[in-house]
Amino acid sequence: MASDAFLVQARHLVKRFDSFTAVDGIEFNVRRGEAFGILGPNGAGKSSTMRMIACASPPTSGTLQIFDLDPRLHASAIKARLGVVPQADNLDAELTVRENLLMYARYFDIAPSLARERTDELLDFVQLTERAHSQVEPLSGGMKRRLTIARALVNAPELILLDEPTTGLDPQARHLIWDRLYRLKRSGSTLLLTTHYMDEAEQLCDRIIVVDKGRIVAEGTPRDLIERYVTREGLELRLSQEVRESLDGRLTGLADRFEELPDRIQLHADDGEQVLEQVHALGIPVERALVRRATLEDVFLRLTGRTLVD
Repeated sequence: MASDAFLVQARHLVKRFDSFTAVDGIEFNVRRGEAFGILGPNGAGKSSTMRMIACASPPTSGTLQIFDLDPRLHASAIKARLGVVPQADNLDAELTVRENLLMYARYFDIAPSLARERTDELLDFVQLTERAHSQVEPLSGGMKRRLTIARALVNAPELILLDEPTTGLDPQARHLIWDRLYRLKRSGSTLLLTTHYMDEAEQLCDRIIVVDKGRIVAEGTPRDLIERYVTREGLELRLSQEVRESLDGRLTGLADRFEELPDRIQLHADDGEQVLEQVHALGIPVERALVRRATLEDVFLRLTGRTLVD
């Protein structure tokens, strides 16, 4: 595949901070027109990778090319073609919604007439036209996030970087932003995002890498990863403490994988209903049972573990 089909190419990419290695030799390509996701627990190296691509932090070693350019040599040229949505909204609270976009357009030397036209289009796209003359501070978290996304589109970027785009938002706001991002994807935009929400990655991403401790531990489409690393279904059982203490290993042989969690037991198998029938046949009293399809979250937890990372 020709190099112009890749907007980002990383080879043996490393980022160190003194003795700590945040990114440890990762390799990946981001194709033009796709939505590419980077998943991983806290401290896995996601944001460090994004900062290198955004030309905000130089690589320690390895090679990184964005638009076939080296960010260490051509940062300004790369930034002119990027749209960046940082983790934390950094809007100008002293300006109105509309003024935030018009002011940002000046950084790219966009002609005033074009800036006004593009601002109107973007406010309509993120459904903020009615709040165009409102101050930023009173806006809800979802509105501020949509405005930040609109600002990232002012320069009509070829590549849009989204670092945790919906963290901290309520479900309604998240779904509205998903809809806007999906529309961008359908229009041919290239998206590169990090997220903690597995359903977000499953909804939006064409391909994903899972990183842990600075290294890539899996790569593929959401469906490929689910088929490769987990079974088709999961059975979740809620049992009384008395029943759990008397199981004596009777559940471990019923499924491909068995997990005993503090609040429930999970059995992973291709046919969850069949496993549930076997549980009932063993005479094990069940307080609640749920058979569900396997998700990207099951893959993520299997690859990176359930231990919290601060």
